[in-house]
Amino acid sequence: MIKVAPSILSANPANLMDDINKVQGADYLHVDVMDGSFVPNLSYGLNTVEGLAKSTNIKLDVHLMIQNPENYVEKFVKAGASIVGVHVESTQHIARAIQIIKNAGAQAEVVINPGTPLTALEELLPEVDQVLIMSVNPGFGGQKFLETSISKVKRLSALRQARGLEFDIEIDGGIGEQNVRAVYDAGVDVAVAGSYVFDAEDYSKQVQTLKDLTK
Repeated sequence: MIKVAPSILSANPANLMDDINKVQGADYLHVDVMDGSFVPNLSYGLNTVEGLAKSTNIKLDVHLMIQNPENYVEKFVKAGASIVGVHVESTQHIARAIQIIKNAGAQAEVVINPGTPLTALEELLPEVDQVLIMSVNPGFGGQKFLETSISKVKRLSALRQARGLEFDIEIDGGIGEQNVRAVYDAGVDVAVAGSYVFDAEDYSKQVQTLKDLTK
């Protein structure tokens, strides 16, 4: 069964905790942090992560879409992030960023954009706890799922098995009833779901539906 991480980017920012409290069965909360430079959008930051960590027991999966994340990762761990994701495209010091996350006591995740080949992160795989495959171009919610992501997940899953590694594979972008089984069968362990969850009337039902489709 797949794990589900509702993305609060699609929640109502004016009633954020109300929306989060309506979600039952989530394995993580996915928190997108954007700096307006690495991606053309701005979103939540350290204060939001700190506030969420004090207000919910759901583990925070913090996805940093920022330049030079190695300068900030330790602060996000201290703010309450359980998992911190950094883009391989966002820094020349990706290995350092991963090591800082782990030294600070959180799980380290490396993130890869749709146009970036897996070869860009192969050397990092033994060091990470999770790999996030972007199945849309990062920066905005509600985008259409890129079908080429499935083959990338399959290749990553094969690498994981061949090397005897145990990192989780997460996918983010356009996930819903129409494709969750396909990505799960390809090797995905964790599905980020934003608009699919928060655009519905019953958030918890949406989470459970994704789980039921991957039993």
